[in-house]
Amino acid sequence: MSVYEAPVEEILFSMYDVNQFDSHYESFDLGKDVVTAILNEAAKFAEQDLFPLNATGDREGVKFVDGSVSPPSGFKEAYKKYVDGGWPSLAQPEHFGGQGLPSSLSTVILELWQSANQAWCMYSALGEGACETLLAYGSDNEKSLYLPKLISGTWTGTMCLTEAQAGSDLGLLRTKAEPADNGSYRIYGSKIFISSGDHDLSENIVHLVLARLPEAPEGSRGISLFVVPKYKVAGDGSLGERNQVYCGSVEHKMGLKGSATCVMNFDGAEGFLLGPPNRGLSCMFTFINKSRLGVAVQGLAQAEGAYQMSCTYASARLQGHSPCSSSSQGRYADPIAEQPDVQRMLLSQQVFCEGGRVLAHYCAKLVDQSHSSDKSIASYAGGLLSLLTPIAKGCLSEWGSEACDIGIQVFGGHGYIQEWGIEQRLRDVRITRIYEGTNGIQGLDLLGRKVLADGGVILERYLNEILEFSDECKPISKLAYLAEAMQKRVAEWQALNKEIFAQAGGKKGYIESISFDYLMYAGYITLAYQWLRIAKASAAHSSPSITIWKGQKLNAARFCFSNILPRSAAHREAIRIGSDTILNSVLAEQSVNTN
Repeated sequence: MSVYEAPVEEILFSMYDVNQFDSHYESFDLGKDVVTAILNEAAKFAEQDLFPLNATGDREGVKFVDGSVSPPSGFKEAYKKYVDGGWPSLAQPEHFGGQGLPSSLSTVILELWQSANQAWCMYSALGEGACETLLAYGSDNEKSLYLPKLISGTWTGTMCLTEAQAGSDLGLLRTKAEPADNGSYRIYGSKIFISSGDHDLSENIVHLVLARLPEAPEGSRGISLFVVPKYKVAGDGSLGERNQVYCGSVEHKMGLKGSATCVMNFDGAEGFLLGPPNRGLSCMFTFINKSRLGVAVQGLAQAEGAYQMSCTYASARLQGHSPCSSSSQGRYADPIAEQPDVQRMLLSQQVFCEGGRVLAHYCAKLVDQSHSSDKSIASYAGGLLSLLTPIAKGCLSEWGSEACDIGIQVFGGHGYIQEWGIEQRLRDVRITRIYEGTNGIQGLDLLGRKVLADGGVILERYLNEILEFSDECKPISKLAYLAEAMQKRVAEWQALNKEIFAQAGGKKGYIESISFDYLMYAGYITLAYQWLRIAKASAAHSSPSITIWKGQKLNAARFCFSNILPRSAAHREAIRIGSDTILNSVLAEQSVNTN
């Protein structure tokens, strides 16, 4: 049977002991007691309202009848409770009806809900990105019309990017926007893979749509962004007639069956330009980057869920005798958790979810700082966030998938059947490696647009941060060898960067051939850095009541460095010597296609 218990204490440890949110939240006048109370309420909603709908929503799926979409039973009631609780407005500006709390707090809370029911979260989570995009690029009129309803949760949002022929190459999109007499535009085209494109949870759905103006330049430079509501909005904010945007069908997916993934058809739908003409892609990246951090949290959340299920099952399942057990006498079998190989799997899950949580919280903190009134703080945080976002999205989605796959292995044959629920987590999390830019694209973003684009300046600052922190850990006896290992990996990373920079302007396709390995290489070193931070925070505790807990954290840190971090060496070797093989294969494929 599937289980989930919100890990509030682990979250507070990551926030306050590792990431120093106490000083960070001083400027928000937000004390730990208030944060704890909010987290506990979010935990209740996750455990009592969302999690019970997870398996039933997967079995029931969405209904598509006469062009309308209905989510699974119970989803609408849960959404109403979410709105009545004021959750959508938590981190939104007070001027438009929000509570003005930091963005990082909503990111922290999102883990609880994504662990409990990722499919349900697809209906609620996109509204925040829509709000941020409207805040950045909307006119005063657009803000006043749409933001209060989106912030309250009365309306929800979507982003409509992908088309059947375009995929990730948005420069190929064909959706058109034709000017109308009243200053609006008529949108014509079809979009696919639109999460929460249609449903009956909210009064209205605000679609943010990429389309081309007449005579726009070809490619991505000719794309504009439009606001297209499901129901037209009058000047006083009231709803008018149905707009000409409809769901054509819903996708039948591997996972997230409770989430409506729609084909959306725009047949002359009324829309309004958002941001400058032909700058829609850069405007939409406000939404996309917000969503990428959300996807990282989804990977973390599913890793946590799989880890909890695995620990519970492994502690209860009696099978065989452990070679390490001193208490097997009188028992016909030991819990499989006492088997060394099962411990290897459980430790791997722990490393991914707890280290991933610290990284996600670190990124969330940078989001807050990137909006600081102090320009130097905002600039540094924004630069570091841009570097870490593809690492967080790419690696946490990879590790989340691996953690769920490990969970099936812990369950054995029971994991492969639906009865126990672990296989749903693997099906649900699998999409995270694809949407908001596949992880190959995340690698290209990291290496091409971040590391190489600025000559490695921001990366070098990040590496210096790791080196300085490692120096702080060296005097602590239990951490000295971890700190030294960390500094050795950073030195290798710096040397590898020099090799890449030397070759970057040479052979065509070189950067593309190594970018995914570079992403994972960076990710494993970053994960080890988070575990060094966890180990230091754990070592600082002196309370006798947490001696066992401290030991578990330090042991997991050692496992990360001895069993997980060495994976980076394989990626490093692939980067150094594997490019030619890939490029030769591409040339051979081109030759076959030409002939």
